[in-house]
Amino acid sequence: MARAKTKVKGKSKKAGKGKPAGRGGKKAGMDPVTLAVLSKRFESITTKMANTLLRTGRSGVLNLAKDFSTSIVTRDCELLTGAETLPIHVLSGADLMARSMMDLHPALRRGDAFLHNSPYHGCSHPADHTILVPVIDKKGEHHFTVWVKAHQADCGNGQPTTYMGHARDVYEEGALIFPAVKVQENYEDIEDIIRMCQMRIRVPVQWRGDFLAMIGAARIGEREVLVMADEYGWDTLHTFSEEWFDYSEKVMIAAIKKMPSGSATATSTHDPVPGTPEGGIPIKVGVKIDSKNARIEVDLRDNPDAMPCGLNLSEACARTGAMIGVFNSIEDLVPTNAGSFRRLKVHIREGCVAGGGKHPTSMSVATTNLADRMTNPVQRAFSKIKDGLGLAECGPIFPASLGVISGVDPRNENEPFVNQIFLLDTGGAAAAKTDAWLTICHAGNSGMCFIDSVELDELHFPFLVDERRLVVDTEGSGRTIGAPSGYCEYGPVGGGELEVVYVADGATNNAKGTLGGHDGERIRNYHRRRDGELVELPACEDIILKPGEKIVSYSSGGGGYGPPIERPAAQVKFDVDEGWVSKERAHEVYGVVFREDGSVDEAATATRREALKAAE
Repeated sequence: MARAKTKVKGKSKKAGKGKPAGRGGKKAGMDPVTLAVLSKRFESITTKMANTLLRTGRSGVLNLAKDFSTSIVTRDCELLTGAETLPIHVLSGADLMARSMMDLHPALRRGDAFLHNSPYHGCSHPADHTILVPVIDKKGEHHFTVWVKAHQADCGNGQPTTYMGHARDVYEEGALIFPAVKVQENYEDIEDIIRMCQMRIRVPVQWRGDFLAMIGAARIGEREVLVMADEYGWDTLHTFSEEWFDYSEKVMIAAIKKMPSGSATATSTHDPVPGTPEGGIPIKVGVKIDSKNARIEVDLRDNPDAMPCGLNLSEACARTGAMIGVFNSIEDLVPTNAGSFRRLKVHIREGCVAGGGKHPTSMSVATTNLADRMTNPVQRAFSKIKDGLGLAECGPIFPASLGVISGVDPRNENEPFVNQIFLLDTGGAAAAKTDAWLTICHAGNSGMCFIDSVELDELHFPFLVDERRLVVDTEGSGRTIGAPSGYCEYGPVGGGELEVVYVADGATNNAKGTLGGHDGERIRNYHRRRDGELVELPACEDIILKPGEKIVSYSSGGGGYGPPIERPAAQVKFDVDEGWVSKERAHEVYGVVFREDGSVDEAATATRREALKAAE
């Protein structure tokens, strides 16, 4: 990835290559203990910010689902560290947003804060409101930027949702776009901006609460960095940044050198939605490993042009989607920061649906659907280079069990509400050596969001969850297995209506297995009418449920890795005992034969597996 140029103390230098201020150009070494301590101190700051959001956020998106991220960026606009939050928010985008803040506001002052959600200026998509706070010393010098990103239940779209897959452009999408707009000066709110949001966003009180939580979290980050500077000095913190990047790069080099050199291509296709071709959107990636020089390249240029829909990827999400696939495929624990990123290069073509779109292209759904179709083929390409690398495909996202709900609450004086629910999603992909992370939700989430508490959702919103469970025989079978599908059914209570909006993928193009692994189950969404009849719903839907009607939603299963007949029989028995796999499927797909007492018949299993292998 190209590193941006910036000015530090009046001198132009390339980010990541400068020397610590006040060192006379001579880079001083730092002892390993101090390096480790400062690493944890910076990490603890992002964790404090994240905990603040979780404990003080007003919307269920934050205080139940944990759909937010925090990080710290250097003065050279390089990602230093991030909390254990959503990778799609952080890996690329933190750097781009900090750069746009500095470019649009050359004179940064202590007490400033900026609201940023523009995908044309480095943000992921308009629903991810981000607060950036420059950390500035008493002399007025900018040293770091702390930022807090929180997905909004409503961001002023034309419909009561933050995901508009059918939006032809940003104008039809309708969201308020803030390209690093100043919202605080000298630690005081700029009320004009606050009023704009409160007039446009459907749940102004909820948004205001989330805004205050974000501001509070960012100010905690600023305060803690200033405390560290008082304790260690700015020069030491900048020296740490450089050496932490150097260390991370060394770890990344060692990890890549363990891989074989090679290249592969893979394709993953998103289901068609309004504004796309009938066959959907194919995403093709090329992956190249250069083990000798310890470099990995991902080529996204051979993809269609941007389309008149909301699925186009922002630059941040395209780069991050590719990078998630890379880090998922690296066995070593490598710090994800600007140091390890030096060994990655992601190629993007201007005007491309995969990260090359410009204003007014809609990028409403950039963090999820097509971003996952970026990550998944990168993972599969690694497996094609060598068995033992990479993953199968994670299940496509947005079953209606993850829809955005809205309406008025008849239990509470018809108070309006908008919120994204996270009732159930599974979708984890099988890895080379391990089974899937069951509730990964989607590839860019990487399991960091929480599944909602049914009891709390029913307390906060006027709907009832009738059933939530896993579905037997829906896993992507393989040597290691993908996650099974999940079933969820819910509908309104209290005599009112419930509006549900979602943008589903995977009803046609399900999660692919790799190296002989089988595909995961397709996504399915239904409308259960009052008489009990099930009517299948389309990929993109805005449906109003009347009293007595329900949503029935099946999440997608994840792909399997390697031939199912190579799965240890004892592990298949465990899957059967757990109720994920039936004995019939164990026999037909995995070739495992059980005795009447439930034990595995080893001899009969070996015979059955030889027969399945011969039939391939």
